[in-house]
Amino acid sequence: MAWLHTWSGLVVGWVLFAIFVTGTASYCRSDISRWMRPELVETSVDPAAAATRAGAYLRKTVPDAMGWSVRPPTTENPTVEVYWWRDPAGPFQRALLDPSTGELSRARDTGGGDFLYRFHFELSLPPLAGRWIVSACAMILLIALISGVVTHRRIFVDFFTFRRDRSMQRGWLDAHNVAGVLSLPFHLMIVYTGLVTLSSMLMPWGIKTAYGDDVLRYYAEAGIMSPGRPPEGRPGTPLPLGAILSRAQAAAGEVPEVLLVSQPGDAGATVTAYFEEPHGLAHLHPQIVYAADTGIEIGRVGEAGAATRTGAVMVGLHEAHFAAAPLRLLFFLCGALGAATVASGLILWAVARAPKGADPAGFGLRAVRILNLGTIAGLPIGLAAYFLANRLLPLGLNARAAWEMGCFFAAWACAGAGAALWPHGRAWTATLSIAALAFLAIPVVDAVMVGQPRFVGFDAVMAILGLILLLAARLAARRRADAPRRTARALQTTARA
Repeated sequence: MAWLHTWSGLVVGWVLFAIFVTGTASYCRSDISRWMRPELVETSVDPAAAATRAGAYLRKTVPDAMGWSVRPPTTENPTVEVYWWRDPAGPFQRALLDPSTGELSRARDTGGGDFLYRFHFELSLPPLAGRWIVSACAMILLIALISGVVTHRRIFVDFFTFRRDRSMQRGWLDAHNVAGVLSLPFHLMIVYTGLVTLSSMLMPWGIKTAYGDDVLRYYAEAGIMSPGRPPEGRPGTPLPLGAILSRAQAAAGEVPEVLLVSQPGDAGATVTAYFEEPHGLAHLHPQIVYAADTGIEIGRVGEAGAATRTGAVMVGLHEAHFAAAPLRLLFFLCGALGAATVASGLILWAVARAPKGADPAGFGLRAVRILNLGTIAGLPIGLAAYFLANRLLPLGLNARAAWEMGCFFAAWACAGAGAALWPHGRAWTATLSIAALAFLAIPVVDAVMVGQPRFVGFDAVMAILGLILLLAARLAARRRADAPRRTARALQTTARA
């Protein structure tokens, strides 16, 4: 079990660290998106009129798309967010529209918090490939967690023991135990529920056996979505989306979160109105389906069975949609502890093997050290570069969101290259210092470029992260300075033995 825990944690640890960091940031997804679009201010808009303008824009721009998705404006997000696709598997195209004109919004083009959210489970790879990789890593992490509990028989005793100055290995082991045990229930929950979220992709055989290729019938009978109607193969004349939104609002007593248009150019097109899920753990959206040409209600989502509701609870637990601000903060802190657990475990592996005869210049140990530094200290540099790029890139830059993401990966790659080139003893101090300065620069750049008081809280969090990284850089420098003394003490102990 000890061998299984050690090696299962190592082989996917670097990917898991990135998943934990970006997944934890996703708990603040809407806050990040608001910060990265400072031009948008809270305002009152007519959702029906905005939906009508969005439908007109999509009919003019992509009349041959297989589907449209329209998110009406809200007080907090006063834009119309539209998606369209020509294949159910993607790619999905996206645009932000001004609700008053129905044209492209003048707000800066940015990936916002959505980029970090999707990276957390797709790694910026083709969706299917990325999700399979993340699922494999999550399964291995579940194995590492269970084997870790079995291995550490004194797990609760060790939780109250932190011997930082006994030795470097003992200090990292105790840090790993404390971070892991403190949020162990969260780790088990978040990994298992993440796997359940992707279960239909990981284990599709039951659905395939019962429904064959008619997956839509499965979704309808499971109470996941409402059944629509098949396309008729001839062009149709749809009603304005605003008229259907008004009917849905009158029927449900609230404005729909999303309008999903299937086969928009066909006479058999349907519009599905998705509403906010009721308060609770289950992540199930009430839905009403309308005929796009007449506005007649076709159907509503069925009652979810026990299996569907259980899966919806798992999704709700994973994404924490039900959580109020205090509980969401607790989820955020537990996610940060998860990242710390993975990081301390990766460093512990390298520290534990250094005195056991491993060649410091050997490929294996050197590769682990480079990957540790490039991931643990390099990823924060990439995140800071992503936020700084949002403020510093020209507003009218073509494909600006792609440039922001490019800055994220370029900065991360440069940090990894630096980890391979710098002497190992100095690399941690230098890389962490760069990350600290980058995060500390975010509030300064924001104050100069935007200077809006509503972003003081976000800027304060960036400054706190910068100070934490600066403290880590100082600790790394102190460790490097104390290394000769620790080596001499270890040699004396060996000689006495």
